[in-house]
Amino acid sequence: MNPSEEFLEQGISQQNLRKASCMTVATLAYQSLGVVYGDLSTSPLYVYKTTFSGKLSLHENDEEIYGVFSFIFWTFTLIALFKYTLIVMSADDNGEGGTFALYSLLCRHARLSILPNQQATDEKLSAYATHGSMETWQSSALKSFFEKHPRFRTGLFILVLLGTCMAIGDGVLTPTISVLSAVSGVRLKITALHENYVVLISCVIIVGLFSLQHHGTNRVSFMFAPIVAAWLLCISSIGIYNIFRWNPHIFRALSPVYMLKFLKRTGIEGWISLGGVVLSITGVETMFADLGHFSSLSIRVAFSFLVYPCLVLAYMGEAAFLSKHHEDIQRSFYKAIPEAVFWPVFIVATFAAVVGSQAVISATFSIISQCCALNCFPFVKIIHTSSKIYGQIYIPEVNWILMCLCLAVTIGLRDTNMMGHAYGLAVTTVMFVTTCLMALVILIVWKQRIAIAVAFLVIFGSMELLYISASVYKIPEGGWIPLALSFIFMAIMYIWNYGTTKKHEFDVENKVSMNRIVCLGPSLGMVRVPGIGLIYTNLVSGVPAVFGHFVTNLPAFHQVLVFVCVKSVQVPYISEKDRLMIGRVGPKEYCMFRCIVRYGYKDLQQENYDFENRLVSGIVQFVEAEEDTTLKTTFISACGREVGNMDIEKFDAQNQDHSFTNSKSSDILETKIRKGHGGGAPLKDESLQILRAKESGVAFILGHSYAKAKKSSSIVKKFAINVVYSFLSKNCREPDVVLNVPHTSLLEVGMIYHV
Repeated sequence: MNPSEEFLEQGISQQNLRKASCMTVATLAYQSLGVVYGDLSTSPLYVYKTTFSGKLSLHENDEEIYGVFSFIFWTFTLIALFKYTLIVMSADDNGEGGTFALYSLLCRHARLSILPNQQATDEKLSAYATHGSMETWQSSALKSFFEKHPRFRTGLFILVLLGTCMAIGDGVLTPTISVLSAVSGVRLKITALHENYVVLISCVIIVGLFSLQHHGTNRVSFMFAPIVAAWLLCISSIGIYNIFRWNPHIFRALSPVYMLKFLKRTGIEGWISLGGVVLSITGVETMFADLGHFSSLSIRVAFSFLVYPCLVLAYMGEAAFLSKHHEDIQRSFYKAIPEAVFWPVFIVATFAAVVGSQAVISATFSIISQCCALNCFPFVKIIHTSSKIYGQIYIPEVNWILMCLCLAVTIGLRDTNMMGHAYGLAVTTVMFVTTCLMALVILIVWKQRIAIAVAFLVIFGSMELLYISASVYKIPEGGWIPLALSFIFMAIMYIWNYGTTKKHEFDVENKVSMNRIVCLGPSLGMVRVPGIGLIYTNLVSGVPAVFGHFVTNLPAFHQVLVFVCVKSVQVPYISEKDRLMIGRVGPKEYCMFRCIVRYGYKDLQQENYDFENRLVSGIVQFVEAEEDTTLKTTFISACGREVGNMDIEKFDAQNQDHSFTNSKSSDILETKIRKGHGGGAPLKDESLQILRAKESGVAFILGHSYAKAKKSSSIVKKFAINVVYSFLSKNCREPDVVLNVPHTSLLEVGMIYHV
């Protein structure tokens, strides 16, 4: 039954249902203003000022002002409205957007996954669906090309990291340029105020902004939407006033002819100034990145009917003012404000700058969280800031690092023009990465003709390369900042991913033979003590080397052994019923099981939801539903349906629809199943044995690995592994903290592996 039929059965008419849907979209569109459009809407504070910096300030004629506005209008229209709103936002990954969403789609359709422990059963997840139109020869050829050339897969991965790191750099530059640009307006009224005081006020606001982050996005941003709405209405109203007050003929500048005239008259200075024009679209990537928090329709409605017309009117009105006041080019925004409303607009501008900064900071937290899930960043402390709104997080280490970097840029540069040059390079690079990934999505995922993908790449890629080239020219004047930040973050991400991948390869090569385990007998050649032992491993099959290393040094182990593998899957979210996969390892009398805990790249990995009892409950249900099989690994769903089995040497979880009861303790579980929920069969002996072992205690065994480069390795590799990776491993959050393992039950086994 579809939602419409369901509502009709409840007496709700189709007309009222349509009204409810429209109201929901309108509400989400309004809420998106404070989260999505804060950065984009504050761009008028500094666009014209940055564009007419340098030698272009010598060309402050009406033709040049018309040309700059024409560039702003068509850039804003083509990239923000057509590229992102109409095309890119259609390439969502189960409702999620951003660079990782595009890469996730490509990984699933072309098998480009960077995660080493993927299984065939992962493809049975509903969110993993890759069905669609018929395969074309272009998509088949491209998939085959990536399969045959691993270097190009690595190159694509590095391209994604570049876009991600530039987006993180955006999180540093947005607060600095937005806050400093807003505060600088006070010098128009208080002319005696020294520049140092403006910088000091900006730093105080930045410190206050980052100090509030631990309260969570929901509490901090409850008033953000009204502020952005008020800001947009203010600047659009001022724009309309300036158009009719100073130059009603400014509408002529909408013609693209003025762009050609501008480049012809200004030459190289005009080309260089395009690095300032691109600041008009800073924040459009946020529309796509924050897609998961709202619906695509709501974001499109908010942009098309409010944000787009308001910003166009604001830029047009400022151009009309400048056409009559060439001397005010470096302070045009505040000069264009009528005297009577200056202070109210100044206050709203300052709040709007904070709102724009908040959106980018929250996005940075999400990006780092996704990188951790995909083994591209060291584990950091991730705090849930809302029990109702999923995905709102706070990362203390990242928050304070961002604050220090923002303060350093604010104090070090003190000039919004130089910040604009850096900002433009970061923004255009992220956009170009999105364009390249979208071209691949059009071919591989949407399976369209190659001509469509090439047209998309040429039209939008050429525009973005033009802006990148203009921004690159400004590298000595501030453009080096995002490059330096991106290089540092890329080095960290790539080295961490390389080290963890090599660790997984070491674990695969050194896992204990299952035949050897079977030959030891049910006791495994050691003393079996009461209790349950949870052995955490990166392997989805086989017995990890850490187990053999442990029993070699201490020949005693628990009565029940469970190999727990926590892994990420290349989908954004995994439902609770698909979270756990449980199967048997070896014959029944060995009492050995495997539990695979799966997460999506936007899921938060932490076992704080009664994991022990959920696991024991799942194992008991597995045992109760299991059919007798010898030397087989079998997965059975909670309802008793067998969903797969494999020989133990070919262990691969061929599963499933998996769900578990949410019992709060093993005692409650045992009582319920003993009674059979009203007369059912009692528990099997093995189930009772597992429950008694749970009462004896649960121990957590983690491998503590140390990576070292081989003696024959190059100096660069030795530095990367022995210095950088080792430093990151020692200073990141330990696996026991990430997994919320109680210290009183923790056992660590140290191992060294050579890369």
